[in-house]
Amino acid sequence: MAKTNLKKESAIPSGFSKYILWFWMLFLGGVLLVILLFLLASWGAFGEMPDHTVLENPKTNLATEIISSDGQTLGKFYFNDNRTPVGYEELPQNLVDALIATEDARFHEHAGIDARGTLRAAVFMGKKGGASTISQQLAKQLFHRREKANIVEKLSQKLREWIIATRLERQYTKEEIIAQYFNIYDFGNNADGIRSAAAIYFDKEPKELDLKECAMLVGMFKNSSLYNPRRNPVGVKNRRNVVLAQMYKYEYIDEKLKDSLQSTELDIKYTPQSHRDGIATYFRGYLSGFMKDWIKKNPKPDGSKWSLYNDGLTIYTTIDSRMQQYAEDAVQKHMPRLQAEFFNQNTPKRNPTAPFLELTRGAIDTLMEKSMRQSERWRHMKYDLKKSNKEIIASFDKPVPMSVFTWKDGKPSEIDTIMKPMDSMRYYKSFLRTGMMSMDPHTGHVKAWVGGMDYRHFQYDMVKQGKRQIGSTFKPFVYTTAIDQLHFSPCDEFPDTPFCIEANKFGNPEEWCPKNSSNDYGGNRTLKNALANSVNTITARLIDKVGPQTVVDLATNLGIESDLLPTPAIALGTPDVSVYEMVGAYSAFANKGVYTKPVMVTSIEDKNGTLLYQFTPETKDVLSEETAYVTVKLLEGVTQGGSGTRLRHSYAVNKPDYKEVITGYPYGFTNPIAGKTGTTQNQSDGWFMGMVPNLVTGVWVGGEDRAVHFRTITYGQGAAMALPIWALYMKSCYADETLNVSKEEFEEPENLSIVVDCSKATGKTVIDDDDAQDDEIPDDLAF
Repeated sequence: MAKTNLKKESAIPSGFSKYILWFWMLFLGGVLLVILLFLLASWGAFGEMPDHTVLENPKTNLATEIISSDGQTLGKFYFNDNRTPVGYEELPQNLVDALIATEDARFHEHAGIDARGTLRAAVFMGKKGGASTISQQLAKQLFHRREKANIVEKLSQKLREWIIATRLERQYTKEEIIAQYFNIYDFGNNADGIRSAAAIYFDKEPKELDLKECAMLVGMFKNSSLYNPRRNPVGVKNRRNVVLAQMYKYEYIDEKLKDSLQSTELDIKYTPQSHRDGIATYFRGYLSGFMKDWIKKNPKPDGSKWSLYNDGLTIYTTIDSRMQQYAEDAVQKHMPRLQAEFFNQNTPKRNPTAPFLELTRGAIDTLMEKSMRQSERWRHMKYDLKKSNKEIIASFDKPVPMSVFTWKDGKPSEIDTIMKPMDSMRYYKSFLRTGMMSMDPHTGHVKAWVGGMDYRHFQYDMVKQGKRQIGSTFKPFVYTTAIDQLHFSPCDEFPDTPFCIEANKFGNPEEWCPKNSSNDYGGNRTLKNALANSVNTITARLIDKVGPQTVVDLATNLGIESDLLPTPAIALGTPDVSVYEMVGAYSAFANKGVYTKPVMVTSIEDKNGTLLYQFTPETKDVLSEETAYVTVKLLEGVTQGGSGTRLRHSYAVNKPDYKEVITGYPYGFTNPIAGKTGTTQNQSDGWFMGMVPNLVTGVWVGGEDRAVHFRTITYGQGAAMALPIWALYMKSCYADETLNVSKEEFEEPENLSIVVDCSKATGKTVIDDDDAQDDEIPDDLAF
């Protein structure tokens, strides 16, 4: 019996050792299998793995950022990824703490893989939380993005993520990994990366985010499509409160702060970022063309082309974000009031052919058909959809749902409606357009650029792209030529009598006899008075003395690139010229006769801050300092006693065209201002060019078609259409003392030989005092 028991006792350890042996075999086999799987994954057996160089420079699409002269972001160029990376030092501590508390509490303790979290996830099948570390999530965002559906593929993807995570941990510091994770994540609504997210959801830079804003953005890491604050504010708030609870759990905040913040609303300040939103939209449209041209001429070192939308370039511009905003505000303050008066004058009862004047119905039909064939709708249907002309024309008379532009509470807005495309074209033609540019005459730096009222609906840029007849704003070029060539003084007098330039002189086929807009004649006028009041007869006398070609040569040297025909009529502003050209030309007067080509871009850098381009100023001496100064003194007369005098008034004048409700009048400027108004025939175009010593600004207002205009000059003159925008803009600029816009006198040359102060002039110089002519005088072209 004892012997049998001994055998049994010896048999138990023998069987138990087999289990132990199998356990160790399975355990070691499992370990070896895991090691083998890791090795196979690292060798790329389960899919391509990033090498060292790729890990060092992960391929991410970065938006090109446009920076203003005062360091603000004006906008970005991007296709799908509106991403501009920030460094760890730009992230607020609350944002980092919220991420770690919510996504990876042991982030600082592991080397890419959280063993405890992985074991917990395996044991509880993920019911008590996942195991992905921040490093693993970054690996997924950088190299995989989408989760695989197949279980085998999902496991192989997880293996690759583990390996990439450990490599990332060796390659980067913990801080760099956090920064990369915030930069790579898509927060929805074009908010790619934390900087775009902070701007789009809260209109802030990341470092300006407060605690609850940080918590909301971190909460979106769970699923930004589901937790979208625009579509699911309740779910986002609940998720934000989970993040705050996690921060309390890990002692980043106390219970009192947690409870107080959990009871608050999201307080979203949604600020969309797109190519058609934000400030300086028209300037960004110009800049897109500038950059595409630059990219053609400046390849990368390897010969490939830069991508404006993916390579993360930084473009430093001359635009001042404050002045740009003031310019846009001035346009949005004046144009709705002017437009309201235009609509009032063009009701069907008052104008059956509204918005057109002086056109027959047949001429209107021809104009509309031409516009139809030039439209984007025609181009799309003709060339993209391959429709016949008959089908396209028919489509313009079929009502369709659309959103159309309107002014609402003084701001651009949209109305959802159903309208025939042909009717919508006529509707849009009824809106007055505007263009405005402001520039430092000494540096050539363009400070503000407003090409229209609303880029979404009026994309044609009226600063550089559009050119319109300039009227009397051209007259200073005639006067300047006379001063430069004949040494005339502003105090020299000319007879204000009808005047003709005979036929065949200067290549003019017929006799040219302009008349004054007021039809008043008699006596003598000084040049200063004549320019201030846009006296056409005296301007005609001046161009007769210097010749049209000399005036054209001067205008060309001052940067006017548009075609200028050397005929006498050019004196009254018949050419079509852009606001951009006019501002550049006038700036030479304020810059002592030196023309400086307008500058919009100062430098371009790549994503690493390497300088790729730096502008070189383009200047040339065009006028003597004395001639430029005398011209400025002439132009000061316009605001002292001429068409720009309303800038000086500090009280409302009891005349309809001065109504404060329309023009924002009075303005009450007391500082020196040189300027010139311009109004073309039939009030089709209104201009104002205004200068102070360190800022020159030009404004144009008019319809898309010349037949769209005010019936009379009450509101149809440059002093009522364009000057108010200049005045409102300058009032804002002066109110902002950080801009240092000058209120000083224009600097007088040391050796001034021409008399400019007519009150001190000795004697009376009357030039060309001939008899008045009685010839039949045609209507003037401009005043």
